[in-house]
Amino acid sequence: MSRLSILGLTKAYGRTRVVDNIALTLEEGEFVSLLGPSGCGKTTTLRMIAGFVEPTEGQISLDGEIISAPGSVLPPERRTMSMIFQSYAVWPNMTVAENVAFGLKLRKLPSAETKRRVGEILEVVQMSHLAERYPSELSGGQQQRVALARAIVVKPAVLLLDEPLSNLDANLREEMRFEIRRLHDEFRITTVYVTHDQAEAMATSDRIAVMNAGRIEQVDAPHLLYTRPRTRFVAGFIGRTNLLQAQVENGEIGFGGISVGVGQVAGAEAATTRDILVSVRPQSIGLHRQRPVGEHPILAGVVAQRTFLGETWDYVVRSEEAGGLRLRATAPPSQIHEVGEKVWLEFDPRQMAMVE
Repeated sequence: MSRLSILGLTKAYGRTRVVDNIALTLEEGEFVSLLGPSGCGKTTTLRMIAGFVEPTEGQISLDGEIISAPGSVLPPERRTMSMIFQSYAVWPNMTVAENVAFGLKLRKLPSAETKRRVGEILEVVQMSHLAERYPSELSGGQQQRVALARAIVVKPAVLLLDEPLSNLDANLREEMRFEIRRLHDEFRITTVYVTHDQAEAMATSDRIAVMNAGRIEQVDAPHLLYTRPRTRFVAGFIGRTNLLQAQVENGEIGFGGISVGVGQVAGAEAATTRDILVSVRPQSIGLHRQRPVGEHPILAGVVAQRTFLGETWDYVVRSEEAGGLRLRATAPPSQIHEVGEKVWLEFDPRQMAMVE
């Protein structure tokens, strides 16, 4: 049986549907992120899962029992869930240890058991040495660790996180996203994570549900979302991509003066029209000074623009062969091409996908 099931979930304010008929199932121990831009409905969905917002239509079930439906919402305190907010929400007048123990005391656990579990979880989140400090004496990352410890120590059926890293600086965000994944791997708590940051979602999740305008556009493992996007929105929101108009004819897909077999492009077998849209990731385009020899499609071009990003070069190449088509391609830091330099683009069809 699934741990958490969402079926036909809708939330409307007047005529505006901020969440529109979404369906999602989480298995026990699964980590799923709701990813999308501001206003896409991801936080409203999380708040309905938590019990703070009543759905207009649809239902939410936990271990087979309906906990939310129109006119019938189980209160948050009875849902065996823990929620971590963007603002951490740690109690300023309590020490680290007291903050972590708060939920256990509400559950009236014996003091010895409470002390043992608090000690264990503080060790896990590497905060034992700060147990007697107050939140005002902690950094943002340390406060977030306290919030995580407090949420996990009560052993919830489901852990909910609402943009938990958005208040941290870039380096700390990167550190904490791996920390969240490490804690998930250790405790295997079913988790719903809301974020607009694709890197966070990619680093932490078993699956990602990409939301747009209140709907789920695609749910998949991170690497499949990146390499096999099904819609224009997903292709553009998960990383960067080249979206190319193409034509299907006689088992071939043609664009920009080159062609590849229909069977080589993910999703193209299902094409029902002659004109399609193909996503080509910048990482799937090789740059060469000499014309490469091989079976992959080749296109000549000139470097029109370049940006050094530290880990990669980001190039924009203009191809007169393809009617002035501009394509983005990435290369390692050691592969330096000057603006105006002639290059050859080599395409890997296995990393292309047809999108709707």
